[in-house]
Amino acid sequence: MNATTVVRPAKRQTGLATADFATVDTPIGPFTAVVDADGAVLAAGWTADTDLLSPVIHPTLRPAELRRRDSLGELTRVITAYHEGDVTAIDDVPVRQRSGEFLMHAWEVLRKVPAGAPITYTEYAAVSGRPDATRAAANACARNAAALFVPCHRIYRIGGALGGFRWGLPIKRWLLDHEAAGQSNELARLL
Repeated sequence: MNATTVVRPAKRQTGLATADFATVDTPIGPFTAVVDADGAVLAAGWTADTDLLSPVIHPTLRPAELRRRDSLGELTRVITAYHEGDVTAIDDVPVRQRSGEFLMHAWEVLRKVPAGAPITYTEYAAVSGRPDATRAAANACARNAAALFVPCHRIYRIGGALGGFRWGLPIKRWLLDHEAAGQSNELARLL
């Protein structure tokens, strides 16, 4: 991994000194991941603009500098594999986010929603331990910095409406369709 560019955020933060990022071309546009020194994902999304990713990283984790890399090694391979059809490739990628107790728990729950089996915000609130807190569950999705790896796209509204998604509803629809097809292919292979 060779550094080609150092990007300095406008304001120096109190988090990490430096983090690495790389952008991968995908069928639905550029996908960028920001990782810490341990390789844990701090932020990710369908953009080539790190200015859209840095602000969603918790201030205690936000890097003062970002180094552009051509590749993040295994993580780049996983991102490519996912977009090419291995919808479980992302399941074990380490992620580092911080917030209050409910959001941390809710993000852990999101990682357990299987590809090809999306649930409603109401169901998500229930499995997160707060069945009457649908808005809090939706907030957990909205505040998720590590899109794809913490798969908030797998949550939709009652009645099948997509709800919101930071990276746009066409990308959310593509991801849900991609995962449904990937699970159908996996089931057919097993039979």
